[in-house]
Amino acid sequence: MQAVILAAGKGSRFKQATKHKPKCMLPFNGETIISRMLRQLNKLDLKQIVIVAGYKADVLKDYLASVHSSIPIKVINNDQFATTNNIVSVVKAGEILEADETLLIESDVLLHDNVISQLQQAPDESALVSPFCDWMEGTAVTLDPEHRITAFVPREQQQKALQTTYYKTVNIYKLSSNFSRRYFIPYLEQQIISFSENAFYETVFGTLTHLKPGMMHATVIDASDWDEVDTVQELKLAEIRLNTDPLMKMKQLSQRYGGYWRFPELHDYAYLVNPFFPPAAMMQQFQNNLPHLLTDYPSGLAVNSELAAELFKMSPTKIIVGNGASELIQAFLSKVSGRVGVIRPTFEEYPNRLSADQVVAMPTQALNFHYTGSDIIDYFTHHPVKLLVLINPDNPSGNYLSKQDVLAVCQWALAQNIQVIVDESFIDFSDAETDGSLFSNDLLAQLPNLIVIKSISKSYGVPGIRLGVLASGDEQLIAELKRTVPIWNINALGEYFLQIMPDYQAAYTENLKAFFELRARFQKALESIPFMKVLPSQANFLMIQLIGVSSQTLCAYLLKHANVLIKDLTEKAGIDGEYVRIAVKTEAENQALVQALRAYHENTTI
Repeated sequence: MQAVILAAGKGSRFKQATKHKPKCMLPFNGETIISRMLRQLNKLDLKQIVIVAGYKADVLKDYLASVHSSIPIKVINNDQFATTNNIVSVVKAGEILEADETLLIESDVLLHDNVISQLQQAPDESALVSPFCDWMEGTAVTLDPEHRITAFVPREQQQKALQTTYYKTVNIYKLSSNFSRRYFIPYLEQQIISFSENAFYETVFGTLTHLKPGMMHATVIDASDWDEVDTVQELKLAEIRLNTDPLMKMKQLSQRYGGYWRFPELHDYAYLVNPFFPPAAMMQQFQNNLPHLLTDYPSGLAVNSELAAELFKMSPTKIIVGNGASELIQAFLSKVSGRVGVIRPTFEEYPNRLSADQVVAMPTQALNFHYTGSDIIDYFTHHPVKLLVLINPDNPSGNYLSKQDVLAVCQWALAQNIQVIVDESFIDFSDAETDGSLFSNDLLAQLPNLIVIKSISKSYGVPGIRLGVLASGDEQLIAELKRTVPIWNINALGEYFLQIMPDYQAAYTENLKAFFELRARFQKALESIPFMKVLPSQANFLMIQLIGVSSQTLCAYLLKHANVLIKDLTEKAGIDGEYVRIAVKTEAENQALVQALRAYHENTTI
């Protein structure tokens, strides 16, 4: 058996990344695409590896001379690469395919290490395929119950309704010399004569399958076991999907700050949402109106401020809506001078918007991350600031200050000429009192030093539409902020949410009651894990101290063995020791995580 790798293409969709080298030489998790493939092939019993080069062939040959391979490597040249498709590259290697059993591989395919051996053990005339997923594109196949290929389906003939019946070709094939000699190469040559050199060799597989049904078999692998890369973004996604180092994978995921829908196998307990909202009826309403929301302009800031004012029962002159709370935090803090007090550990979006010498941090670990209004007043009496940031409930601790406590801090601050930001992004998840919110025209009028911020994304479970609000009794401040942000600072999806949310307010309130019970059950279950000490929380997450367990080790285990991502807090400012933060999710998701944690405990105590 031998391998033939098709590597002639320019990789033009990579633009500057392939200006000086072919696509297969792009870096991939500490290797290159081609060196990774050669390393995997060297685990097989192959006579030779033949690479069909084209674009930057000399660069590739020079590079291959430096790559270790126990199997001989031969390079042949396709000098027509710029004007033809891969059908010509296969014909260039035709005599080689006719001489021996061959693994035919495209050079932009990336696999987990154990995958290629599955095809080596498959019957002759086999294709590597996987279930077809939404993000995939290109040729698909259909299979019979014995996993024989019944049809090759080009992209232009695929039907969305039949997607669940399709399997995506991985572009790796096992072909016998007899098949190549009698069918494959002759049909390829005829295809070029009759049609064009710009065809793809899979067209011939489709023709042969139509003429001789059952001729080709399929070896099915999981969709998470491979990737095909045609752009820089696809390459970056593949680096994460196929990374077997969980610590590096955690870092890669965290650096994306979201977008985890691209990793459907991942169970995210790091980012914070509402497990009961939005309801199915709201989702359907969005779907019904999606064509208009995508193709029409949203309203401007004035209209959206009125919508936000209606939702929060505020005067439009006292509230501004933003592209997430982060936009409003940035808009306000960019105008702040002087020292700013924060309570650590905290949501770092606030200190990150300031210079280091502006930040005055009140530590809370000595208080077991539980502090009161009196603690705040005492600390900042001795550490004067011009602005004080309170997050209530706090992130990541979940600590809650009663409304009475918060108002006491605000009254003290007013007497000291200190502005106060109260971030209420998680307050809806608190059952400590009936109404702890400061969103009130009367309250804000009484406390002109008070600014209230809320992330709608977190409370209402809609982070994808990026919504937040800021309110203040200082109408001049609100007017100035409105001049700072763009007139179209939120999109039509965000505007539509603000428009229809009042219709769902009763359902939202009712769902919060179910959430309180869910959190209590989840906390009790986590407390049953011997190495976990759960801090009391009034938010939609739980901060947990690990006893005798490294948080990094636990996070790596969960990601590797359960595809679970939780928040490692060991590097967070204000925390010394082993701590993690876990989002409260649905009942089924919570139970699945508890089972994974128990499995970790059992495996590490055997």
